[in-house]
Amino acid sequence: MTVLPGSTIGVFGGGQLGRMTAMAARAMGYKLRVLDPEQECAARYLVEEVVVAPFDDVVAARWLARRSDVLTFEIETISIACLEAARELTPVRPGPEVLHIVQDKGRQKDWLTSHGFPAGPYRHARDAAEIQAALEELGGKVFVKSCSGGYDGRGQVEITQAGEAGEAFRLLGQRPCIVEKALDLHQELSVLVARNPSGQTVVYPAALNHHENRILAWSLMPGPFAPDLLKTAGEIARGIADQIGLEGLLAVEMFLLHDGRLLVNELAPRTHNTFHSTEVACATSQFEQAVRAVCDLPLGSPQVNRPAAIVNLLGDLWLRPNGPDFHAALAIPGVRLHLYGKNQARPGRKMGHLSATGATPDEAIQRAQQAMDALSGVAR
Repeated sequence: MTVLPGSTIGVFGGGQLGRMTAMAARAMGYKLRVLDPEQECAARYLVEEVVVAPFDDVVAARWLARRSDVLTFEIETISIACLEAARELTPVRPGPEVLHIVQDKGRQKDWLTSHGFPAGPYRHARDAAEIQAALEELGGKVFVKSCSGGYDGRGQVEITQAGEAGEAFRLLGQRPCIVEKALDLHQELSVLVARNPSGQTVVYPAALNHHENRILAWSLMPGPFAPDLLKTAGEIARGIADQIGLEGLLAVEMFLLHDGRLLVNELAPRTHNTFHSTEVACATSQFEQAVRAVCDLPLGSPQVNRPAAIVNLLGDLWLRPNGPDFHAALAIPGVRLHLYGKNQARPGRKMGHLSATGATPDEAIQRAQQAMDALSGVAR
C-alpha cells in the first residue's frame, strides 16, 4: 500500500533520528506523530502530536496506530508486542519480525551465521561461568556484550583474563550475553540499504567510520575502499535486506580485517549515524529515503554527488567553560551545523554533528576535522 504525501507517518521514538526524518517528511508534505517517553523529545516541534508513553505501552501504540497511515521506528527498544498490536491497525515498516531478530545481539548473530553471512567467532553466555568458558575457547581478548540494550559502546565490557568474567557479568546487569573474539581490525565501514514493500532496493556506497571510546567520532562518504571490496560489501548488505524481508532502511556495520576478510558486526533497521553525511553528499538523503521506503514510493538515487564527512558533537563540548565555538566552526568553507534540539547536555550524549563537503574525500574529512578543532578551541 502506497502512502501518499498529505498522509500521517507515525514514528516510535522522537529522538534525533525521528527529528531528522520528520524534517524530510515535512518537506515532502507529510504530517507526523511520534511516541516517546519524553514530552520534550527532540522531534517535539516538528510533529502534530507527541504521544508520551514508554516503549512497551501497547495501549499507546494502538493510539498512535489509529492516528497514522503508516508506522516506523527510529530506535530498537520498542517492544515487539507494541509493534504487533499496532500492525493490526496500520502497516508497520520495518515489521516486528525484523526488529525481533535485531533486538537481541545473540539472536542477531545466530540469524546472520545461519543464513550464511560472515561474522566473527562468538559464544552465548548466561552467567559468569559461561563467560569464562567462552574466553578460554576463543582465546586472547574478548568483548562481552549484553544481548539486549546498549548503544554507543554501552552494554559491553572488554576482558582478557578468566578472573574478570564475574565482574563483567555484574557490570552488564547479570543478563544473557554474547562473548565475541577481539578481531584484528583494519577499518570499520557501514553500508545502507533501502527497500520498499514493492521490492525496489537501492544500496548506498560504503562509509568509512572511526570510533573513539566506542562512540562514532567521524564518518566519511564515500569511504576510500577498493572497488572489489565495495562490491562485496554492497552484495552482503543487499543479501541481508532481502533475506530479512526489509521494508524500510537497514544499516549494516562491518569490519575489514588486516587479512582482507569482511565480517558483519551489527544491524540497525533504521536511519543511522554513519549516514548523516547523505544529507549533503547524496542525491537522496537517508531521511528522505526512509520516508520513501516506508511509504512505498519510488526510491531515490543513492548517488554521491560530492564527498562529505561528519563529526559528532558530544555533550562534553557544552560542559566546557566557553562551550562550543559555532562561529569559528562555520567559518570553514563547506561546513554545516546540525543540532538535535536536546535540552540537556551530558558527557557522551550526541547533541549534534558538523558536516563538511569537499572536492575529494580527503578534503571533506580535513574540513570536518578542522571545523571540529575550531569549534572545540583546539589549535594544531
